[in-house]
Amino acid sequence: MHPNSAPWRLSVAPMLDWTDRHCRYFHRLLSPHARLYTEMVTSAALVRGKQLRLLEHSQQEHPVALQLGGSDPQELAIAARYGADAGYDEINLNVGCPSDRVQSGKFGACLMREPSLVGDCVRAMRESVEVPVTVKCRIGVDDQDDYADLQRFTETMVGAGVDILVVHARKAWLQGLSPKENREIPPLDYERVYRLKREFPHLVIVINGGITTVEQVQAHLKQVDGVMLGRAAYHDPYVLAQVEAALYGEALPERETVIRHLRPYIEAELARGTALKHITRHLLGLFQGEPGARSFRRVLSEGAHQPGAGWGLIEQALEPLRSAA
Repeated sequence: MHPNSAPWRLSVAPMLDWTDRHCRYFHRLLSPHARLYTEMVTSAALVRGKQLRLLEHSQQEHPVALQLGGSDPQELAIAARYGADAGYDEINLNVGCPSDRVQSGKFGACLMREPSLVGDCVRAMRESVEVPVTVKCRIGVDDQDDYADLQRFTETMVGAGVDILVVHARKAWLQGLSPKENREIPPLDYERVYRLKREFPHLVIVINGGITTVEQVQAHLKQVDGVMLGRAAYHDPYVLAQVEAALYGEALPERETVIRHLRPYIEAELARGTALKHITRHLLGLFQGEPGARSFRRVLSEGAHQPGAGWGLIEQALEPLRSAA
């Protein structure tokens, strides 16, 4: 494996509408080592919209990367600088998201067809920041589906100075499939990512897509440098603690202990005016498969949006789990 791969050995994917700052704080409690990624932030929102509040994060989240979406090298360079100045440990360029909104803005997966433009973007970003600039891509897009296309794309990235490439092991169909279908229908092709690692041994290659268990993580790490968990880490977040224990020897925390460690954060956020529902929506899968889990989810889902909902609701949600234990 690559000698510089350790910081990318385990990470949690950037997921739109999911990996906000509350989610990342929670995931950090489950996994001290995982590299966390923001939801995609567009360079236009930061540079033209001046929405610098989108960069807000907590010191406890580190190591944390900012994912940017865009295709204008100058604008991305400025946005990257904002991110680095805000303290992010890495700036990642989205070349994998297939949504219509992303295509109309000419960024995301459609950029796989324009590797030279992506190379220009990466160069501009690298010149403006000291932190690593990385790229997250697909193995292909639409009919551009030969290994040779991915190889050319990767060569262009290396030429632009990319050292770390995160590869979602599915291609994206830009027409005819929804973003959700693009995460499920195109077949996974892990072997193509493994081949990329064999042919670019000096690159840190992180694999993403359909990885749900500790055993799968360990198997992938025999072939590539890092594993990025996506939906599994969100819907069954305790898997993060299990992977952490397997890879780093960390003791497996009790699920309830993790929730209790969230209490100071939740109370501080409530005092700032954050509604409880914005935090608890990320906790719903924590007791997945455990007796009392359904009741836990129901109490939080039904109560967290009520005015004045606070820590007491979480105590109430934990009660059935104790009874079931």
